[in-house]
Amino acid sequence: MLSREDNELITRTGPGTPMGNVFREYWLPAMLSKELPSPDCDPVRVMLLGEKLIAFRDSNGKVGLLQNHCPHRGASLFFGRNEESGLRCVYHGWKFSVDGTCVDMPNEPAESDFKSKVKAVAYPCVERGGVVWTYMGPRSVPPPLPDFEPNMMPNSADTVWVTQHECNWLQVLEGDIDTIHINFLHGGSRKDGRQRTAEFLAVDTDAGAIYTAYKPFGEDEVNYRIGYFLLPCFSMAPPGRLGIRIAGIARVPIDDEHTLSFGMSPHAGQGEVGQVASAEARRTNSFGSNGTGNPVQPPTTDWYGRFRAVANMRNDFLIDREVQRRNEGGAGYTGIQGIGVQDMAVTTSMGSIYDRTQERLGTTDTMVIKVRRRLISVARALAEQGITPPGVDNPDMYAVRSGWVNLPKESHWLNDTVDLRKAFVDHPELADALQAPSV
Repeated sequence: MLSREDNELITRTGPGTPMGNVFREYWLPAMLSKELPSPDCDPVRVMLLGEKLIAFRDSNGKVGLLQNHCPHRGASLFFGRNEESGLRCVYHGWKFSVDGTCVDMPNEPAESDFKSKVKAVAYPCVERGGVVWTYMGPRSVPPPLPDFEPNMMPNSADTVWVTQHECNWLQVLEGDIDTIHINFLHGGSRKDGRQRTAEFLAVDTDAGAIYTAYKPFGEDEVNYRIGYFLLPCFSMAPPGRLGIRIAGIARVPIDDEHTLSFGMSPHAGQGEVGQVASAEARRTNSFGSNGTGNPVQPPTTDWYGRFRAVANMRNDFLIDREVQRRNEGGAGYTGIQGIGVQDMAVTTSMGSIYDRTQERLGTTDTMVIKVRRRLISVARALAEQGITPPGVDNPDMYAVRSGWVNLPKESHWLNDTVDLRKAFVDHPELADALQAPSV
């Protein structure tokens, strides 16, 4: 159970907040490259960490992310003309390049040098694997992008998916690191006698935390499900075989009550070892169609108009009570179709920002507790001592993999999985199986 102060500390990410300042130290996914399909295309409203921004792709194909309000008189640059390598405010014609430089000020006299003194707030952007990453922090020279393997594979752009959650980022992420819920929320209809609990261990890592949920497998082995939390908002869940599973999710705050999830899962498919799965095969492997099993609505131009889910709280996530009563199949336990929809239903049902002073945690919440303590420590260290958060300057700390593995009883789950947890390593000796065995 958290104090009210600590709950506020780790959930609030707006400008000037301790956790918001932590987020701003890192590169973050902001949008998909295909949202800006061509040079000089329509600008897009983007809200990130509570800031209203305007994204555009200039005539040279470069992506800019500028403040919403023109520095002159505050008109929204969303209505601007995207032309000739800049975004021009239609109010008085001031034009800004992707780095915020005012490159034209036609309402000023020709001899005026005023444009050299005006600059819009602009955040650096880099495109990789179909994702536009941005750095919103204080450094004039940004840190390196994280070596996040799911975003660095040849087919990453084809398999990335995004969906919006109408709740705080942390309650979405905590679902990722709560692996025991799979046996209930997603597998409650099973009648195979499978053990529904496990032992848990969690430890800090250089860039976050790692955990395992483990239980016996046969007479001589133990099944370990190993997952990661990576600062500030990345998770790698354990479904899939350790060593060959390449997948991760970023839970990026739009504001304190809305979250964008960027799922990146370009790992091998069900063919030969090392064969890359098709986009559709990947998207349906663990989550159902469209990445989460919850298709998104057509985009609109308002601040929350991107990647809104079809199944949502207003339609009770399309729950079917008759299916729930029958309690058969993947949707039977909940009556809600799709793993991603089930996850979204429970985390959204907590409210826009859950009051953690009301909860009672058990032994299977070990990783949730560990991550909260890590976030509190990192936020306070930055706010009170100016200590740079872990991983900011060490992209290699993100080069890891998660998944399940069976080990002999005498093995140590961390020491004996070091090689399997390394990213960018081929393991042709492993069968190309993505799902854990029945235990």
